[in-house]
Amino acid sequence: MHQPDPQSRSYDQILSGIKHGTVKVPQFQREFVWTREKSAKLIDSILKGYPIGTFILWKTREQLRAVRNIGAVDLPATPDGDYAEQVLDGQQRLTSLYAAVHGLTIERSSGASDDFSSICIDLDAELDTETPVALHVAPAEGEEHRYVRLVDVLAEDFDFLSGLSKDRREQLRVYSRRIKEYRFSVILIQDAPIDVATEIFTRINVTGKPLSLFEIMVAKTYDHKSGFDLSQQYGDLVDELQAVGYETLPPAAILQLASLMLCGEARKKDILRLPTKEFRDIWPRVSDAVKSACDYFRTAYRLPASRLLPYGSLIIPFAAFFDVHPDKPDGEQTARLRELFWRISLTGRYTSAVETKLAQDYRKVLAIAKGDEPDYDPSFAIDVSPEAIDRHGFFRTSRSFVKAILCLLVYQQPRSFDDDGIVKVGNDWLKQSNSRNYHHFYPKATSTKLGIDKRRMNHIANITIVDDFLNKRKIRTRLPSDYLAEFKAHNPDLQATMDTHLVDLSEGVWDDDYEAFLASRCKRISEALQAFIPTRSIDDAGAKMTDDDSDPNAEADEQEELEFDTADTP
Repeated sequence: MHQPDPQSRSYDQILSGIKHGTVKVPQFQREFVWTREKSAKLIDSILKGYPIGTFILWKTREQLRAVRNIGAVDLPATPDGDYAEQVLDGQQRLTSLYAAVHGLTIERSSGASDDFSSICIDLDAELDTETPVALHVAPAEGEEHRYVRLVDVLAEDFDFLSGLSKDRREQLRVYSRRIKEYRFSVILIQDAPIDVATEIFTRINVTGKPLSLFEIMVAKTYDHKSGFDLSQQYGDLVDELQAVGYETLPPAAILQLASLMLCGEARKKDILRLPTKEFRDIWPRVSDAVKSACDYFRTAYRLPASRLLPYGSLIIPFAAFFDVHPDKPDGEQTARLRELFWRISLTGRYTSAVETKLAQDYRKVLAIAKGDEPDYDPSFAIDVSPEAIDRHGFFRTSRSFVKAILCLLVYQQPRSFDDDGIVKVGNDWLKQSNSRNYHHFYPKATSTKLGIDKRRMNHIANITIVDDFLNKRKIRTRLPSDYLAEFKAHNPDLQATMDTHLVDLSEGVWDDDYEAFLASRCKRISEALQAFIPTRSIDDAGAKMTDDDSDPNAEADEQEELEFDTADTP
């Protein structure tokens, strides 16, 4: 057990620790936000002997990414091999105290700056009253002998204040001593592992916002000598991926991949225990493997944007494959990787217990890379019958089953209904369920006319991928029999175009029979899926699939139920 050690420390002990690099503010702490007014109240409380709360410090040899300077004053690194006391609670108070007594100017992220040397002592105020003795003030003309800057009080060099009486000079010396002799309450936690320390921080953090695993690892893996900064490395990788449409890679996925590569597991506790040097050393392999996986999704699966992936976590097993097998997969490996992709996507596999399943799938890709066939348990069976697609096809883009079928539709390289041009698909168009790429082939507004429930029309088999102009300007709320008749005049081989959408014009289109169209489309989707998936993977009896699966790494705006596309509104 790591028992807390209550202590009392002097002004010099607290501030000299910051000055000499033995007391550090880890980078996972929030930005310094205290105003000069609030800092003045802190000094006032110290002058009056009031308690100002307890500083919680974590004594450790862990080399964390820490705040490098306060108010343009560079703070030294902790000497090699020495313990540092990381501030778990009290950062705002401690930074405020340091800025005030040194008269520093704090640059804010907004671009504004605050000069803390303007905090003054009011010599007309009494310590035993509620009137503040320390305050942020700009003395007016004639008030120079009433207000004295805190930095001058602590310097105890009052000779230049020739106009002050002897009593007032003595009063300032008393104030200086009260600050310097104040005993600060400290709780010291010694040699606790980082997961315990950060759990303590999370529980006492008054903002109620827990630290993310990525924030913890940014602080833990930072290395001043080599210049390694995980936050910067991840940002650079995302910038590279943005150029190819794969910038939505979740930061947690990077950590899970690195952990799998180092120890074969992906749990939070495994990640937190990773040796920091080994993590930094393996980063180039992690980055290269991720880029190879993204390239593979773009080429082999024709997925131009990362938001199409049923799970952001799908990048992890594929990147792991390319880490141990940098060459292009051969025919057998390609088929086995494809099987893994569809099994994960169509069964809702990463909806729960993701860390455990990632470790299992990591071992599968290692087997594939060696040329072996991986083992699959019965929960991995897939039902891609037309009936299963009908049953599980409610359209919501947070559902992996639906996104898997969207991947299938994009793989067909869909073309525009009117001119047979290529449909552009990108992350900016796929972010929300009401994306301008998603078109209800039978628009929602036609449900009343056809006597069809709106929810029934909100089905993946009623979704086609088209361009924004066609969706909003030409199709709008018209029935397919109406708008396709117009397009046929300009696109004589319309059926060939519709084949890229897996739509058969002879089934329920020209006669406005929605159910016939839906049955035909489910059948076409089923046939296309079966062409990709080995027969042994398919459970014709009906595999159990998740009806409400979603990616735990997905953004919040993708967790909402579909708002129908704006083209469906008159």
